[in-house]
Amino acid sequence: MSTTVTSTTMPPGVLSLAVGAFAIGVTEFIVVGILPAMAKDLHISLESAGTLVSLYALALAIGTPLLVIALSRLPRKQALLGLMTVFLAGNLLAALSQTFEVLLLGRIITAMAHGTFFAIGATVAANLVPKAQAGRAISVMFAGLTLAMVIGVPLGSFLGNLMGWRLPFFAVAVLAALGLGAMARWLPAKLAQGAPGKVATQLAALGNGPILTMMAVTIFGFGSSFAAFTFITPILTDISGFSSTTASALLIVFGAATFAGNLAGGYLTSHHGWQKALRLMLLLLAVTQVGVALAIGSQPMMVVMLFVWGTFAFGLTPALQAGMLATAERYTPEAVDFASGLNISAFNLGISLGSMLGALMVARQAMALSPWAGVAACLLALLPLAWLARRNRAELT
Repeated sequence: MSTTVTSTTMPPGVLSLAVGAFAIGVTEFIVVGILPAMAKDLHISLESAGTLVSLYALALAIGTPLLVIALSRLPRKQALLGLMTVFLAGNLLAALSQTFEVLLLGRIITAMAHGTFFAIGATVAANLVPKAQAGRAISVMFAGLTLAMVIGVPLGSFLGNLMGWRLPFFAVAVLAALGLGAMARWLPAKLAQGAPGKVATQLAALGNGPILTMMAVTIFGFGSSFAAFTFITPILTDISGFSSTTASALLIVFGAATFAGNLAGGYLTSHHGWQKALRLMLLLLAVTQVGVALAIGSQPMMVVMLFVWGTFAFGLTPALQAGMLATAERYTPEAVDFASGLNISAFNLGISLGSMLGALMVARQAMALSPWAGVAACLLALLPLAWLARRNRAELT
């Protein structure tokens, strides 16, 4: 199903997906803002608390492709509503948890629903608009995720540090209920859904060179920021010298940048193609993380660099997802949803890899050097991107 859309409007169905993405964005990244409070309350180390980020991402990465296959024959609207319901339940479990193990279980449940929601939702958003606007539709959906960084995460961090870390999880459950209502109201009952291939056909995408290459671009590119970002609160307080309240407020700066960057990334992808957009943003993100590493001891410079960093870190998102959809349509047309799920896995494998690397550096008293790990990962992402571009060019000649 495709809906006529102007350059300034989006179908309400795309906007409803953004509402769901907002709830998911808050729950994924809220832990970053309340990590020290959670560690103190649960009597665990800071690096152990960091596993709430890395294991969330790992569970998402493993579970998403499997759930996409399991739901491949379910109507898209029904699948998305079911996933949001599971997401809501997982957040309630996390909010009510009294031990680290139960909290982690709640996080894993929400992670499984999270990844599959974005995998299916991205293909739905792309199909609700003309093909030329697919990158922009994806960016609008992901804008809900980045808007969560602007409003939900800073506000949740402030309230969580002030009134207890469980409060943000209860708030996310309410947001999930709002997302359910928006999708039930605005998503069309019948959504375009290509006939999925057999399970073996879909799983074959795991052995497809271009698909795996696109995943590598996503893992290294998007994951590059998370060696430092996972520990951004202690970086801002212990190294840059900000108070915990100011550090929570500064997440608004980063969040505002992610929102702007996501929309800018959607524009670049739709107007210049995903490959050109990715090359430019990866280079700029590498340079930016050099700036973060050099500015880490200067409060005024860190405020500036947080905004620049957020812009390019999340500006990658629409181009990465549009790139995977285009690659799947070309090389594995019977497994587009599955490939979309693989890329959502790649986003979170990148987060997991980055946060684990950051935790390793924290454990070795090298937290201030974590942005340099991001620089290296960004530059690595350019290599598989160049290979994929060469292969695509060779097939056109």
